[in-house]
Amino acid sequence: MKENKWIVLIVSAMGGLFLSWTGLSIGWMLGTLIVAASISFAFPQFSGANKIPKSWLSIGQLILGIELGQKINLSVLTAFQSHWVVISLMLILSVLFSLLSGFVLWKFSRSDMLTSFFGTAPGGLSAMPALAEEVGANTAIVSIIQTMRVFLVVLTIPVIVSLWAIHPAAEPAIQYASTGFDPLQLLWTAVLVMAAWGGYYVGKYLKFPAPWLLGSMTAVAIVQSLSSVHAGHNMVAYWPHSLIILSQVLIAVSIGSRFHKKMFAGLKQTIMVGLISTVGLIAVMFICAYLVSILTGIDFKTAALAFAPGGIAEMATTAVVLDADSTFVVAVQVLRILAVCLILPPIFRLLHMRELQKEVHTHASA
Repeated sequence: MKENKWIVLIVSAMGGLFLSWTGLSIGWMLGTLIVAASISFAFPQFSGANKIPKSWLSIGQLILGIELGQKINLSVLTAFQSHWVVISLMLILSVLFSLLSGFVLWKFSRSDMLTSFFGTAPGGLSAMPALAEEVGANTAIVSIIQTMRVFLVVLTIPVIVSLWAIHPAAEPAIQYASTGFDPLQLLWTAVLVMAAWGGYYVGKYLKFPAPWLLGSMTAVAIVQSLSSVHAGHNMVAYWPHSLIILSQVLIAVSIGSRFHKKMFAGLKQTIMVGLISTVGLIAVMFICAYLVSILTGIDFKTAALAFAPGGIAEMATTAVVLDADSTFVVAVQVLRILAVCLILPPIFRLLHMRELQKEVHTHASA
C-alpha cells in the first residue's frame, strides 16, 4: 500500500503539468489539486489523510516559505522606503476589506467562520489552503474561493487598466539586475535553508499556525533583507523554478487528498455568496487604487495592479506588459502576502475562539 502514495503523487502531478501548459502560474497547484481531489473521491482507499504523509505538506510549506521570504530584497525595501505611506495604507485597507469580505461570506452562507475568512484572505492559492489545513478550516471551500478570486482578478483587472489609462506610465523606480550562476549562490541557499529551519522552531514555540510556512517565511525575510542591506546588493540564492513547482505539487496533493464529499455541503450557496463578496472586494480595491492615483500622482495602472488581490506572478507580468512600475507592484503584492499570512491567521483564530465561547455561554444559559 505504500506504493499507492507515489502513484497518487505522480498522477496528480500530471494534472498540474497539463494545466501549467495554459501558461497560468498557479497551473501546477490547481491542476494537481483537482486530480488529487478526484482520486480521493473515486478511490478513497488510495488517498485520504492517513494515506499521504504529513511530511509532504511540511516540505511544500518550507519551500514556499523560503520562496516568499527571498522576495524581501533591496528592490522591495527601496520601493517601500520611497512610498511607505501609500504602501502601508494599501496593506491596511487590504486587511480590512478582506475581513469585511470574509464576514459577509460567513454571515450569508453555510461556511463556518474560519473557512470564510481564509477563503477571502488575499494571501494566494498556495498559502491560504495550507494555513487553513493547519487550523481545521474547510480547505475545499477555501481552495475554490481562492481560485475563483484569482481567475476574476486575472480576467478583469488587466483588461480594465489597459483600456483606461489615467496617467502616463511611470518609470520603474528600480531596475532588476540579472546575474549569472555563481557557486556562492549555493552557500547562500544553505544559509536560507538553515534560517528557514530555525524559523520553523521559533514559529512552533510562538504557536504560529503552519509554522513550517510562516516561521520559515519570516526568518528568511529577515535574513534576506538584513543581509542585502549590509552587502549593498541583493543576496541571490540558487533557487530553480522547479522547487516552486515541487512545493505546489506537494501542497496540492496533501490538501486534495483530504477532500471528502461532506466538505462540499451547501457549496452552491457558498459559491454564490463568495462570488458576490469577491467581486465586491475587487471593485472596492479598484476604487481605492483610483483614489490613490488621484491623491498621490502614482500611475493608475501601477496602483490598480498593486491593489488587485491577485497573485504576485500574474500582477507583475501584467505590469511589465502594460508598462507600469513593476517594482512597485511586486513590492506591494509581496508585502501584502507577508502581512496577510502573518497578521490575519492569529486574528481569525481569536475571532473563532470568541465565537466558540459565545456558543458555550449560549448553551449554558439555555
